[in-house]
Amino acid sequence: MDRWLIVGLGNPGPEYAGNRHNAGFMVLDELAARAGGRFKAHKAHAEVLEGRLAGVPVVLAKPRSYMNLSGGPVKALADFYKVAPASIVVVHDELDIPYGALRAKLGGGDNGHNGLRSITKSLGTRDYLRVRFGIGRPPGRMDTADYVLRDFGTAERKELPLLVDRAADVAESLLVSGLEATQNTFHPSDLKPVKPPR
Repeated sequence: MDRWLIVGLGNPGPEYAGNRHNAGFMVLDELAARAGGRFKAHKAHAEVLEGRLAGVPVVLAKPRSYMNLSGGPVKALADFYKVAPASIVVVHDELDIPYGALRAKLGGGDNGHNGLRSITKSLGTRDYLRVRFGIGRPPGRMDTADYVLRDFGTAERKELPLLVDRAADVAESLLVSGLEATQNTFHPSDLKPVKPPR
């Protein structure tokens, strides 16, 4: 059975731990708990856990670089573990989705997300899987960079454990059931892609 690489995006260090931009790290911590292991330092400049999720061999990884340099560690890990881009899942925060919503997708643009941009550049392809953790747009005229580098709000934090748990379910589903079945299970029906009229 081929091994998968699941990467959570975030910034290292305790000062960033509760930030919206660190949703990917939060989900990876949940997946690590499910895999029953602990992250260890890897020479690819990442924290890594080798284990199994739902019976599937996985490498869980949190890059130790800052968000905008995530691509280097991801490429190094993909090479080290011989994982093709099609078997890489990147879990990241997503401004274009409301808080509380989760999406799975393959490929596409980076929507201004510096972590995704760096990974796409390093891998030389956009064709890797993503679990998009909705954080919504900043209120009013708040700067986007300020917004993503702030902690989740009080109301958001009440729902956060449930959403992190559900995002971990989405990642596991991609390994076991594939993209289409995962989208059918976890995406609300009103946001399914509409087939164009013939």
